[in-house]
Amino acid sequence: MRCVIARFPFELTKSGVLESMKGIKPEPGTGESVIVGRRHYPVKQVGQVITRQDRRDFTAGEVLRAMAQLGFTCRTLPKAAPVRALDAVQEASAMLGTPVSV
Repeated sequence: MRCVIARFPFELTKSGVLESMKGIKPEPGTGESVIVGRRHYPVKQVGQVITRQDRRDFTAGEVLRAMAQLGFTCRTLPKAAPVRALDAVQEASAMLGTPVSV
């Protein structure tokens, strides 16, 4: 499959990505990831290995899109729930350990 990552065209195949990632230890990461084989790899690590480019040259979104089109399972960061600010009375109540009324 032809895809563009960091303005450069690449011909990627699922078997080619599997072969490139063989023997590479996944880096620890808490962000977006791609499951290659049975391992979870950070998206930027996969992008660096398959494109041989510096991680600053491409976005995680470009690599996620390409990996999803090849059929890999991609995990993105969950959207954070909006934080509701407490008013002064509710905050004081929370600091005293009494139930906060909404």
